[in-house]
Amino acid sequence: MEFTITTIISIGVPLLCLVFYKFIFRLLGIIIIPEDKIGLVTKKFVLFGDKKSLPEGRIIATEGEAGFQAKPLAPGIYFWYWIWQFDITLQPLTIIPTGKIGLVLAKDGKELETGFILGRKVECDGFQDTEAFLKNGGRKGRQSAVITAGSYRINTFLFEIEITDMTEIHENMVGIITTMDGASIEVGQIAGKTVDGHNNFQDADAFLSKGGNKGLQQQVILAGSYNLNPWFVKIEEIHMTEIPIGNVGVVISYVGEEGVDVSGTEFKHGNIFTKGFKGVWAEPLGPGKYPINTYIQRIEIVPTTNLVLNWASARSESHQLDKNLSTITVRSKDGFPFNLDVSQIIHIPNYEAPKVIARFGNMHNLVSQVLEPTIGNYFRNSAQDSDVISFLGSRKERQETARRYISEVLSQYNVNAVDTLIGDIVPPESLMKTLTDRKLAEEQKVTYETQKMAQETRQALEKETAIAEIQKDIVKADQGVVIAERVADASVKKAQGEAQSLKLQAGAEAERVKLQASAESERIKLIANAEAEKISKTGAAEAEKILAIGKADAEAYKLAVSAMGEGNFTQLKITESIGKEKIKVMPDILITGGANDQNGALSGLLGMKLMDEMGKKLEKTPIQGQPKIQKKEESK
Repeated sequence: MEFTITTIISIGVPLLCLVFYKFIFRLLGIIIIPEDKIGLVTKKFVLFGDKKSLPEGRIIATEGEAGFQAKPLAPGIYFWYWIWQFDITLQPLTIIPTGKIGLVLAKDGKELETGFILGRKVECDGFQDTEAFLKNGGRKGRQSAVITAGSYRINTFLFEIEITDMTEIHENMVGIITTMDGASIEVGQIAGKTVDGHNNFQDADAFLSKGGNKGLQQQVILAGSYNLNPWFVKIEEIHMTEIPIGNVGVVISYVGEEGVDVSGTEFKHGNIFTKGFKGVWAEPLGPGKYPINTYIQRIEIVPTTNLVLNWASARSESHQLDKNLSTITVRSKDGFPFNLDVSQIIHIPNYEAPKVIARFGNMHNLVSQVLEPTIGNYFRNSAQDSDVISFLGSRKERQETARRYISEVLSQYNVNAVDTLIGDIVPPESLMKTLTDRKLAEEQKVTYETQKMAQETRQALEKETAIAEIQKDIVKADQGVVIAERVADASVKKAQGEAQSLKLQAGAEAERVKLQASAESERIKLIANAEAEKISKTGAAEAEKILAIGKADAEAYKLAVSAMGEGNFTQLKITESIGKEKIKVMPDILITGGANDQNGALSGLLGMKLMDEMGKKLEKTPIQGQPKIQKKEESK
């Protein structure tokens, strides 16, 4: 049994120590602070040495007094914090998430200065050094400084942390600042003076230390995220001021010092100042976007392109400056009221825009105070000098006169009048009916007269047509006589012309024949001479040729006769001639004598026939070298 109790004690005591170690440590005056905690110390009483009680009005002890201690315990192990004298509260670290800021409210410290609502910043390591905060003069209440994203060891006995969003200004927007603390705004001003070095109001203490004023501020902040203390500033987000193309923005400043008028001595209708002074600025803003604080400055848009204003009930331009203008009603000299539409084109140079605004305040006032009465009264006065019909008939001249008059008037107000245009003119309906009836009657009268003239013209035309028909025959006959005479004259002229032509042709022909005969005679003479020369030379040549051939033939014949004998040679030549000329030797009918008669009649007949044929042949073709035998015709 003893072993069992010992065993239980040896096992149970360590186990109990493990389970209740914190309580045991606490009894021994040992404090363990985890890494993600801090220890807030409350001292219940003072044994000796230290002050026993806090000064009046204080709740945080900095000198060892009983109560909430200023210095917290950082993570670690601490001794001699007896449970009967100290109460330790574990407090999580203060964490400010990204995109957030921490607002600090101090529960202890000096009283706030009169007129201020925020405690000024003191050196205290971002409110983590409580003793430094109190000893360096930290004020109780809301603090001007904030803590940004991160982890902090904040003594919540002294400080209360409120987490809020960062201030974000969106694109094309402007942040208008109103501060809740600072010096009072100077008399005569509506906004605080400009102070530099406060990093867009994120450093409230820098703003306040430099004498920044509470209330509306002249400075603005642009698009972005800011660590702004909402206890110090209020933000109003507005759109940037846009000046469209074709316009300028005249700046009217409600803040600034009193400046010197720069408009000149001739301009007596308002004051114009340089940039930065109170009043209308001499230099307007061009087209674009501007971060304008609309509480301290006003921008008047002035069109610098040609601006059309319509005095017409049914028409208005997009700029809406003429939305209150209506058709002008006038009364003529003869008492008839009628309506007319007018369009006025004006132009304001950009350098004249400040003068227009200084004089009228805005463009609507220019229209209502100058343009509307000037143009309306002019046309009312102009209409009283004429009746309706004359007014309608002289529209072009009246429009030109109006343009000159209105241009002269508007130039006195620093406005250029480009043109004045008269639109629809609407006379009274009763007058228009009368005029219409009168016009119809006049037109009918003109029509009747025209028709009458047409009939008279038609009658005259028919008469003249008949006369023209008869006249045509007369003219035809007359023309026939003339034509005949002219034909006769033409025939005579033609005959005379032909005779003259023949005469000229005969002379020309005679001359031609004469010339041809002379030329032919000459030609023949030349040809004859040439032919004679040719024949002479040809004859001589031929004679020589014949002579040579003859000599050769004679020599050949001589040699043949010598060789063959005269009789044989003769027979040879005859035989050659018979063969060459194809002479029939045998007659178609042969007649012979008796058988014993060998040299009878046949031989004689054959010989005669042969000789006769040879003679005829020789007449046609003479033997070369011999003249052709011509057969003379026998005389009867």
